[in-house]
Parts: sequence; C-alpha cells; structure tokens
Amino acid sequence: MSDLIDITQRIDVLECCIIIPTYNNYKTVKRVIDGVLKFTKNIIIINDGSTDNTATILSAYQDLDQIHVTKNKGKGNALRLGFKKAAELGFQYAITIDSDGQHYPDDIPLFIDELEKSVNKNLLLIGSRNLNAKGMPKKNSFANKFSNFWFWAETGHKLQDTQSGFRLYPVKEISEMKFYTTKFEFEIEVIVKSSWKGIEVKNIPIRVLYDPLERVSHYRPFKDFVRISLVNTWLVLVALLYIKPRDFFRRYKRKGFKRFLREDLLGSTDSNLKKSFSIALGVFIGLTPFWGFHSVLSIFLAIVFKLNKVISFAFSNVSFPPFIPFIIYGSLKIGGFILGSKVSFQLNQIDNDFDISTHIFQYIVGSFILATGLSILLGLLGYIILSLMSNNKTQIKHG
Repeated sequence: MSDLIDITQRIDVLECCIIIPTYNNYKTVKRVIDGVLKFTKNIIIINDGSTDNTATILSAYQDLDQIHVTKNKGKGNALRLGFKKAAELGFQYAITIDSDGQHYPDDIPLFIDELEKSVNKNLLLIGSRNLNAKGMPKKNSFANKFSNFWFWAETGHKLQDTQSGFRLYPVKEISEMKFYTTKFEFEIEVIVKSSWKGIEVKNIPIRVLYDPLERVSHYRPFKDFVRISLVNTWLVLVALLYIKPRDFFRRYKRKGFKRFLREDLLGSTDSNLKKSFSIALGVFIGLTPFWGFHSVLSIFLAIVFKLNKVISFAFSNVSFPPFIPFIIYGSLKIGGFILGSKVSFQLNQIDNDFDISTHIFQYIVGSFILATGLSILLGLLGYIILSLMSNNKTQIKHG
C-alpha cells in the first residue's frame, strides 16, 4: 500500500495525467481504468464515438474527466483532444495507454522512474514491447519494423518500437505543435515532429498481452497502411528539403567554420575515398546553376549515394558571394568555347546589372563542364591531402 501511495504522490509532483482513448473496447476498458486508478485519479478518458456498451461503463466513473465524441474520428483525434484537455488542466506530462487490454497499467511506474532519473526532462518515452511475445501477430512485428525504418530515415534516430501506444508525452511541447493527421498515423507524426523539435524520443521496456478472445483491433490493414505510407512520404520530403538542411546550418553557425571543419570534416570516421567523393559531390553541386538549392541538393544526393552529408554540404558552399562573379565568368567562357560563341566577356562586366538570361544556354553548358572539371580536381586534391594527413597521424602515433 505504501508503494502505491508513493507512486501516486510522485505522479502528482510531476504533474502527470493518464490519457485513455477508447473505441468499442467494452470488454477491456473497465479493467484498464481500474488498473490506472490504483496509481492516480489524474485520468482523462476520450470515448471516440463508441457504439457498444462503452458509454454505460464510463457512466460509473463520473468523477474522472471524460470527453465523449459523438462520431468516431480516429485515435489521433482522440489523443489530440486528450492533450488539449491535459494542457487546460495544467498537467506537464501525459501517459497514454490503450484501452484494448494489451498494456499493463502496472507498468506506469516504469515511465515515472525513467522521467525522474532522466537529466533531460524534455522527454517522450515509448513503451517497447516484446515483439516475440506469445500471441503477438506477425503482421504487427513487420509493421513495427517498417515504421522503425521510416522513423530513422526521417530523424536519424533509431528506436526498437515506434508503434506502441503506451507512451509518456511532454504536454506543453506537444500542445505547441501543429498536426494534420487524425487516425493511427498521428502516432508517427507526433514522434517525428517531436524529434525534429529537439525532444528526446526513447524506448523503455514494457510488457504486452495479446488475448484474441477479448482484444478488438480497429487497425484496417489496407487503408491504414496506405495512410501511414503517405504520411511517411510527406515526412521524408520535409526532412530532406527542410529539417536536415536546417540542422546542418544550425550546427555550422553554432560551431563556426574552423570547429565545423575540424570536428565534422577531419574528425569523421569515413574513409578518405568516401570523404573525397563527398568533396567532389559538394563542389559539383555548388557550381551548377541550381541557385538557392545547392545545400538541399548536396545533402539529398549525399544520402542517396551514401556519402558524407556534412562534407558534401560544406563544399557546396563553394559558390558563396565573393566567388559568384568568377564562377559565372568561367562558366560563360567555357560555354562559349564549347558552343563556338563569338560573344566575348570581361570579368568586370559580371556585376549586379549583368543580364545572364540572354546567354543562359551558354552559361548552363559551361557551368556543368566547369563543375565536372573542378569537382574531379578538388576531389583528387582532397584525397591526396587527407591521405598525407592520415600518414602523418600514423607516423606520430607510432613514433
């Protein structure tokens, strides 16, 4: 009894509540609520338009906060309503637990323990289930691995279980985000966007129970898989076109050029060959006529070709403002030579008033040739320098 009083007090001190979304789980919802009540009365129940006996069961818990949705709108919508209510009530954290009986309310202290001992309180915890547990559907294991891969692709972080609904959320941070999804895919959107915002997303081990006689799953294999795939496609595009370039810019700005070069370029564990190819890619992209997209393209292609994204990004900045007149002039001269153009340019003509549109084809041809030549040259030069530096380090180490 003293242990239960202790965990109740700790939940109150952390200003934590439990959110229980439910939809047509009349067989298990009472057991889940009673299990949570052993630890706290800080409970928010969202009845997501149930058409079974759920409303009658919930009528016995009038002292708990309840939200009743007249028509089923999806788990994501129910969770969003729960987070909004939690914020209104002043809670700092919310633990979500499914009402289908697969989770053990007795595992709630695991989340509290992890939150208390964590130095970083800006935390989102996901209960990691044993996917080899008795009765665990094989399709669930596959779907989880599929989801884990996309989470890594979108954030760069690895998790063992991204689909478990037993989670702890930081309420304030979640309430400040903008979400677009309302069904199962919300649980993917929320953890990806949390990671992008700097919230630490991590797993903690929990138990899981799959009883086919009482558990009701509302997951629709085809429709929900398609929706989840579309959300992941959108999130990957956002990550490639905005999040990853943003993070690189922030690191570059925070560290400064010298530290960035020392830690992210020279300190990389990639092979010298991979580094030199990354240099070549960055230089090539930086000299092409895709102005405004150099950084995005360099990072995207580095991911595609499995090269060093930081190095590629750094060298794509070869086209920074002081060099632009020289790049345009060189491209026009080379393009003119290849195309046999008789139009002659002087370097001092390349200024703010220069109209490149009248010689656009000549410029494009020349820029790609210049980009190819200099990328090969600087890639080779980079390989030589990196090899010499590696040899010197080896000699010093063994000297």
